[in-house]
Amino acid sequence: MDYLSLIAYGILNTLFVLLISPLFISLIKIVKAHAQKRRGPPILQTYRNLTKLLKKETIYSTNSSWIMRATPLVNIAALLVASLFVPLLVIPQPNDLVGNIILFLYLLAMAKFFMALSGLDAGSTFGGMGSSREMAISALIEPVIIVVFAALAFAFKTINLPDMFRGALASNVLVDPILILISISIFIVIIVESARAPVDNPETHLELTMIHEAMILEQSGKNLAMMEMSSAMKQLLLMGVLINVLVPWGLTSDFTAPSILISFAAFTVKAIVLAVIIGLFESSCAKSRLFRLPGLFAVALFLSFITLIIEVFA
Repeated sequence: MDYLSLIAYGILNTLFVLLISPLFISLIKIVKAHAQKRRGPPILQTYRNLTKLLKKETIYSTNSSWIMRATPLVNIAALLVASLFVPLLVIPQPNDLVGNIILFLYLLAMAKFFMALSGLDAGSTFGGMGSSREMAISALIEPVIIVVFAALAFAFKTINLPDMFRGALASNVLVDPILILISISIFIVIIVESARAPVDNPETHLELTMIHEAMILEQSGKNLAMMEMSSAMKQLLLMGVLINVLVPWGLTSDFTAPSILISFAAFTVKAIVLAVIIGLFESSCAKSRLFRLPGLFAVALFLSFITLIIEVFA
């Protein structure tokens, strides 16, 4: 194992996720605004918001405990570690010990669990309601996510994400029907995990509809900045899984400047296209009632089961 290349990969991938993930939050808002005949925010607005939050004071509820204080740190730490598991620019060497898909899902689940705990910890009505709704949705979507990524593992015969991307890059098939089925399921997972319509509305503070926003309503200052950054990073990592499975072109295994620049440009273009698709999808559907959400989850589950059946029995 080349430890220097592994360290270089970790630094490069983590910094890239940190620097570029807020960009797509703004881009999706711009796409939604134009779809609704509005002007929309500047492309760098999310960066400005995070900068303002980092300068503000952090205030805690008198009812809160260490959970409220630890949750932002746990979330940002979990997503920073998870960013090592999804190569966005350079694929690490096959013998490097990164990319286990099971640990990746556990990290995302841990961040979500602590966020729900912090919503309850503040003692506010909105926080408890948001945490309750989040756990109800998680009870439905988590088994679906497991089946979706299990189908992905069966399709590539590995549970290592870099190996999946390496296999997708080496494939001579231009359009694989199996990967299209999995990609639709992953797209639904991105919508759910990013708290987007029709599951949630990340821009509302109406008590009858908010889920994600209710859980972080009591966060402020640097803590809120870390929570918002964690959400942006999770969205980008899931987008990276979809992009590098379906259209892996541009990924490289070389740590040379030209290869990294080409990979950077290729991924940015592909991510912009996916962000536009997410924005258009979100603009085309209204917020669904909670008891109708299982229908959306069932689509991802059904397509994943079809993939598993094909891979196991075909």
